[in-house]
Amino acid sequence: MLKNAPKFYEVAKRIVEITEDCIIVAHNSSFDYRILKTEFKRLGFPFKRKTLCTVELSQQLIPDMPSYSLGKLTRSLGIPMSDRHRANGDAMATVKLFKMLLHKDLDKAIVKDAIKVEKKSSIAPNLKDIIDNLPSDTGVYYIHNADGEIIYIGKSNNIRKRIVQHFTGTNSKSKKIQRLVNTVTYEKTGSELAALLKESAEIKTHKPIFNRALRRTIFTHALYQYTDSNGYINLEIDKSNRQETPIITFSTRLSAKNFLFKAVDQFELCQKLTGLYTTKSSCFKYDVKECEGACINEEPVAAYNQRVKQLINKYSYQNKDMLIIDRGRTIEEKTVFLIENGIFKGMGYFDLNHQINNRAILSSIITPMENNRDTQHIIQNYMRRNKRLKIVDLK
Repeated sequence: MLKNAPKFYEVAKRIVEITEDCIIVAHNSSFDYRILKTEFKRLGFPFKRKTLCTVELSQQLIPDMPSYSLGKLTRSLGIPMSDRHRANGDAMATVKLFKMLLHKDLDKAIVKDAIKVEKKSSIAPNLKDIIDNLPSDTGVYYIHNADGEIIYIGKSNNIRKRIVQHFTGTNSKSKKIQRLVNTVTYEKTGSELAALLKESAEIKTHKPIFNRALRRTIFTHALYQYTDSNGYINLEIDKSNRQETPIITFSTRLSAKNFLFKAVDQFELCQKLTGLYTTKSSCFKYDVKECEGACINEEPVAAYNQRVKQLINKYSYQNKDMLIIDRGRTIEEKTVFLIENGIFKGMGYFDLNHQINNRAILSSIITPMENNRDTQHIIQNYMRRNKRLKIVDLK
């Protein structure tokens, strides 16, 4: 269809002429306007026009519609539409919709308020140039000063968007970064877990001046286990600085308690033996017949402990040999994280399943990374938050 269409530079002059002193009206006008600005920028021309979005206008003049997509909106309003998703068909439908909206806005006050005039960017030109060269992908980014030193390291699911936040922030740290930044480099990771682990490792290596506040652990509380005098496995929430290995870690005591309340229901555990109900006799759930009586030694120890172990096995990788499979940097690619005997060994990327089924090939694609308390916290927390992760047990 587009094989014989003219190149943009061939029609650019005509677009400038027909939009001069005009307002660009479109359904989701910011999308169309952004494309035009991008193409004109490639030609070195500063294209600026007023815009009016019929989505926003429809929401104000025709509220409570089930959908404001062009197809569904025009259909519900009885506006005929041909060549759906073709430029001409969508344009004609938008014209008819806009005429209807103009008739509804009797004094034209709403239409006038909806017209957007492009504001002058608050971002300095040198910072805009940096932003233009950044991807909207998941990864780790490095902010450098004029001497090439790394002054800040961060991770984001959208690197470009995160850097924009740094460059438009008004707090003291953002303003210092804006003043000192010279370049921004990045590494795409695909997986958010990979970005979290790499960010943590890189901050420890480079010790950037603006990351000092982030060097303290953000996982302040943890869930631990111990066996009482009757043989029951008890669970308790405590500060994460204990010597023994925690089952799972949390950023606050409240988030730990919320997790444990849900776990008690999911695994049919006793409130008393999880520290959620203080009593010398039976717990509340036993009184309402939702506890098997471990709190008063009625339930067999083996039966109760089996359910506790199910929770531990689900949320802890202690003593486990396993792979965590997450998304990669492309559609075909996957990220793999290797755990051996409960120790994080490293991560890598693969395209074909046989690469991880063969231990020799797997070892060759894994880049070694340090195992420490922070990596344990990060992996456990990510596994808890992302229930659709693929876990492969290594026998």
